[in-house]
Order: sequence, then C-alpha cells, then structure tokens
Amino acid sequence: MKIAIVTETFLPSTDGVVTRLTQAVKYFRSLDHEVLVIAPDLGVSEFEGAKVEGIKTITFPFYRYRKFSLPSKKIKRLLDAFQPDIVHAANPALIAASAVRYANKLNFPLLASYHTHIPKYLDYYKIYKPAKPILWSYIRRLHNTAELNLCTSETIREELLEQNIHHLHVLQRGVDTQKRHPKYYDSEMRDRLTNGDKSKKLLIFVGRLAIEKEIHKIKPLLDARDDIMLVIIGDGPARNDLIHKFKGTNTIFTGFLHGEELSKAFASADAFIFPSVSETLGLVILEAMASGLPVVAAKSGPTIEQISDGETGLLFENENVDSMINAMNKLDDKNVLKQMRKNARKEAEKFSWEKASQQLLDFYTKTIEYHEDKNQAAK
Repeated sequence: MKIAIVTETFLPSTDGVVTRLTQAVKYFRSLDHEVLVIAPDLGVSEFEGAKVEGIKTITFPFYRYRKFSLPSKKIKRLLDAFQPDIVHAANPALIAASAVRYANKLNFPLLASYHTHIPKYLDYYKIYKPAKPILWSYIRRLHNTAELNLCTSETIREELLEQNIHHLHVLQRGVDTQKRHPKYYDSEMRDRLTNGDKSKKLLIFVGRLAIEKEIHKIKPLLDARDDIMLVIIGDGPARNDLIHKFKGTNTIFTGFLHGEELSKAFASADAFIFPSVSETLGLVILEAMASGLPVVAAKSGPTIEQISDGETGLLFENENVDSMINAMNKLDDKNVLKQMRKNARKEAEKFSWEKASQQLLDFYTKTIEYHEDKNQAAK
C-alpha cells in the first residue's frame, strides 16, 4: 500500500501526535508499505525509510514557540507524483487542510484524524474565544470531506458527533512498554530531580508548557505540602510565566528530556500529575502508567476513560484544590502506592503500538473500500 500522511506536526517536534504517527510509520514500514510524510519543514527528510517532504514554515506572532506551514499547492504536486492508495490528513487545519482539498481533487481515498482539541483551547485565550463557532464550521467542513474520520477517545467522538461530523471511529491508544518501564528507575536521576533530598516525594509533569495545560493548578498542592518535589518536564510558551508562578516552591523545570533520560525520569518518580481537561486523550498518561506510576489527574472524559480511580490512579475534581490534595494524600500509604504502581503497569501492558497501528491500517483499507464504492455509485 502507498500511504501519504500529511500532518501539521512531525519530527523533531515532540507531542502525542508525533508519537502516534512515528509509531505508525515504523509499523507500516515493517510491513513494507511505502510511506510519504508531508509536514512542516523542520530539517527532517527521512524516517524509518519513509520520505519526509517539508513545506516552508512560518511563525505566528501569537504563538512563537512552534513553526507552522500554511496550505500549499506543493502538496498537490507531491500527491500527484506519489499516487497514493490512501491520503491521511492528520489534524487538518493548515497544510493538512491542503491534503483534504487535493485528495478530493485528485480523487484519492481520504481519511482524516482529529488529535488536538483546538476549539477547546480557545476557551483559554479570551481574545479568540468568539471565533469558536467559525472554527467548528471550518473543522466540520474539512472532516466531512473525508470518507472516514478518526478521533482518540470516546468522549471526543461524542463531542464531534454533536458538531455534526460524520463517519467517526475511535482509534485506540498505544504505548512503548519497553521504553517506558519501571526497570529504568535510576537513583542518580532521582537525586537529580529531588536535589538529593531523599525525604521528598517526587511528582512529575511531562508535556507542552501552555496555558491550556493548566499546570498552574498544581501550585496549591505544593503550598499545602512541603514534602513534595514537583518536576516539570517540557517547554512551551508559558514557561516563563510558570517559573514566576512556582517561584518559592519545590519545583524544578528541566526543559525537554528525550530517550533514555526521559524513561529514567518517568520511572524514578512516585506519581504523575495531569491537571489538564482540554485533551483529546493524553498519551502521556499511558506512558506514565507503563513506567509504573499512578496518575493523579483532573476528572475529564479522556482521563476517566484511561484511569481506574483508586486502582491505577486518582481522579480529582477540576478546579477543586481540596479534592486534589486529598487525592495526593492517599499515596502517603506505601502499600497503596506500591499496589497502584503494579496496577498501572499491568493496565499499560494491554496497549501496544503494534495493535493501534494495525487498527489504523485496517481503517485505511476501509477508507479505500468506501472510496471505490462511492466511485462505482457515481458511474
């Protein structure tokens, strides 16, 4: 099969979309499928034998942290030359919106996937919030051009159905249970993250530092308990604001960590905290669980889908400081913490990237069949 993936984000960027797509490409290439990735030009031209075609990037003044690519006619030329069996528009908004347009013009089967809850993000940027209905209209038009649409959780599927987006299916989550594993516990890493203070409980957050991630909500927990060290791993536009916000607390900002260093950071912590309620899933939750960490998370549809409260993690009421503190207090019982760590790892072992990527491949096949049926009906 010849697969063209057009995405708003790819390597060397690090986020849940990139993780999912790179794992899928690895799996497709292992089965000898030919893969073309079209993405913002960030200097990567090949990945696992797949060609990566870059589209010229720009930086928006309101979000200087990331580079974006605008819709481009180059995508039509690339798709026409490649002649794919399937076009996958990942998170269509800018360049992936061009994939939607030109797959339709060139009569290629088209699948679209929804990963980033941009309309929800507008709730955190008041100046842009009035544009939410316009944004939904744009997203609806793009996705309803596709023969099949994917999203990452049942909660988001229900919300997209309410927005009248059609042909929706949920793509299962996955995790690399070898790279995220309790075996990566490292005493030197723990000393580094706790500044050598063995009396501290180590709580970590991993992700993009942006206002919609709601990292600021963790601060009251640190104000209430001076025995917790919080380590914030990642970078983003809100970093300086967060450094100022957490000044005077037991908090360390590491910037991005990668590879084995990140695996060690996960496995050397006591628990993972996830304060956001704006995610479509939050793959990092499963990465934490694979590392043997219970997840302390704000209640939302996607966190409820992934975390068994009291078994693999603890859920707290969003914007409720007492609820968050009470959840964290439960981990003071060493036996409870030990059992939750085991439960979290056991749960994560159910989800492999191979299964998730094969499911995506099956959706590609369905899309091609739908496309052929549509062409036959039009004759």
